[in-house]
This record gives sequence, structure tokens and C-alpha cells, in this order.
Amino acid sequence: MTDRGPEPPRLPVLMARRTVSLVPGLALTIGLGWTSVWLADVIGVRLLGFAKTPVSPVMLAIVLGLVLRAVAPFPKALTPGVEFSVTRVLRLGIILLGIRLSIGDAFNLGAYGVPIVLICVAAALFPTTRLNRLLGLPGRLGALIAVGTSICGVTAIVAMAPAIEAEEDEVAYAVAVITVFGLMATLLYPFVAHFAFGGREVEAGLFLGTSVHDTSQVVGAASVYADLFGAPRALEAATVTKLVRNVFMLAVIPLVALHHARSGGGREMAGKASLAGLFPQFILGFLLLAVVRSIGDSGVADGGQAFGVWDASAWTALHGTVKTGAEYLLLVALAGVGMSTDFRSFGRLGLKPFLVGLGAALAVGLVSFVAISALGSLVTL
Repeated sequence: MTDRGPEPPRLPVLMARRTVSLVPGLALTIGLGWTSVWLADVIGVRLLGFAKTPVSPVMLAIVLGLVLRAVAPFPKALTPGVEFSVTRVLRLGIILLGIRLSIGDAFNLGAYGVPIVLICVAAALFPTTRLNRLLGLPGRLGALIAVGTSICGVTAIVAMAPAIEAEEDEVAYAVAVITVFGLMATLLYPFVAHFAFGGREVEAGLFLGTSVHDTSQVVGAASVYADLFGAPRALEAATVTKLVRNVFMLAVIPLVALHHARSGGGREMAGKASLAGLFPQFILGFLLLAVVRSIGDSGVADGGQAFGVWDASAWTALHGTVKTGAEYLLLVALAGVGMSTDFRSFGRLGLKPFLVGLGAALAVGLVSFVAISALGSLVTL
């Protein structure tokens, strides 16, 4: 009888080993994600006095990962779980985030509000990529800052990164840039909006919804405005405007990925430089969840039930739970990004990315003011 040697491990055994290997790194990123939520609440609510923190837990998750990587050894046992967080957990989080978008929000903003949003999105995209090129920064970094400024801050950045094969340090730097200027806008723009638009609540809300970066920061800035100036409709207008901006992510990310590929995104990307070839598959899942949300919302709009099962309160609780879970998955993923990034890599870029972020913030703020001054009085909510 021929000795064939030991049999190779069977598939269930390999899967079990793979699962076990994920535990140390995944447990670490989950713990960092939870810690970032706690710290954001401490800083934003307890120290700064906001009802809801404007401090991004995502930014804190990245910072915690960066600091931990810088001050402590990085055992090889952590690598599989951290990589799993950065890839699989990230994509699942983006897909589930689609539940927060109701495509019907665009109709609520009206025929004049949507063009204002579109103008502001374009105003952030084109000057940002141009300034990034003038400063000689990597094209992928410019693309990340551009979509972060124009659409929905951190969410757009993490959704864009896989589409252009961005490095972890580029994602971390782009998130840092967007968070810094978004936080500054949260604190300053309520007063800018009041100075620019006086007591016109809807126009002030439009300005905050188009010029502040991240969704949580928009809500924070609009809440400050509503409290300070007794203008509750501004919060509603800002929230709806921001949701419409978020919807544009479905079109902007593939288009920016296509532009990046055709302008020197590398041989592999250039070889598939078509809109269909560069459309991220996980964005299809994101779109599917947005459609599910829209259908459910239409079902409860007139006192009915979502999909014939959930009434309005149950449906709100359900998609709220999915949204919260999705946001936590992104925290876990971005903690992994921080853990995967060598802090010293920031030194090669210096302050130039922050100049790009500043230029983008100023451009979108100025264009937002001009567009709303011309069309804002026609928007009714």
C-alpha cells in the first residue's frame, strides 16, 4: 500500500481555523469602536454641552487605532482580524447604511432645492481635485477629500476608498481633514447662517445642510441654530437637505472613480475604466437598502404599514436599529484603518491636505451662499 501522507485539512477545519484567527484583531477593533462612542459622548455632551455630540466617533476610532499602533507592539496574531475589519466589516457597514436614505426626501426638497444641492456638490468636487493636483498630492487623497466635502463626510470617504483602491493612510488622513473642518463648521456656521440669512429659517437650514460635511455635524450645527435663534424649521430644512446630499453618493462615487482611473489611477484601474466596471458592488447593496427604506416609508405615509407588517413606530424603530448597527460597523472598520496605518506616514504629506480641505470648505460655503441667495426663497418645506 502506497503511503499517501497525511490528508490535507478538510474545508470545515480550515474555516474553523480562519474564524479563530480573526478573533484577536476583531475583538480589538470592536473594543476601540465602543470606546470611541464613549469618548465622543464625553467630549461633545459632557464637556462641550451639546445635546448630541458633534464630535465624530469615527475620527476618534481612527485616532485610537493610530495611537495604539504607535505606542504598542503589533503582534501578527492581530493581522487577520484587523484586515477583516478594514475589508468585510467596512463593506457590510456601508451596505446597511443605505437604510437611512429615503429617496423620497429629494421630492420633499422640491424643484429648486435639489439644484442647490447639486450645485454645491459640484462646487466641492472640482476645485478640490484641482487644488489637490496643484499641491502635488496623491490623486486618491484628493478624490477622498472631494467626496467627503461634497457628499456626506466620513461615510463618503469610506465608501469611496475601495472603489479607488486607496491606502489606509490616505483614508485616515482624509477622515482627519474632513472631521477638523466639519467640526469647525459645526461651531461657526450657525452664526454665519444667521448673519447671512437673518431670520429666514429655511434658507439658513439649506446653508447648513449644504456646507457642513458630516450628517451628525449638520444636525449639530442646525440644532445650535434652532436653539439660539428660535428657528425649529431650520433643523428640518438642514436635515432634509443633508439626506438629499447623501443620495448623490450613488452617482458621485462611481463617477469620481471613473475620473480617477482615466486620469492615471494605475494600469489595473485604467484597464477597467468604464462606469460599469468601476461601480462598487457594495454600492448596489447600499442602493437596495435605500429602495427598501423608501418602499417602507411610502407604506406608512398614510397611516398604513411598511410591507404590510410594521406600523409607523415599529418601522421607525426597525430601520433605526439597522442604521445604528451600520454606524457601529463603520467604527469597527475605521478603528482597523487606524491600526493598519503607520503614523509616520503622515509626515510625508505635511499640512498640504489640510490646505486642500480648507479650500474645499471655503469653496462649498461660498457657492452655497450664492446659490441659496438666488434660489433659496423659492424652496418651501
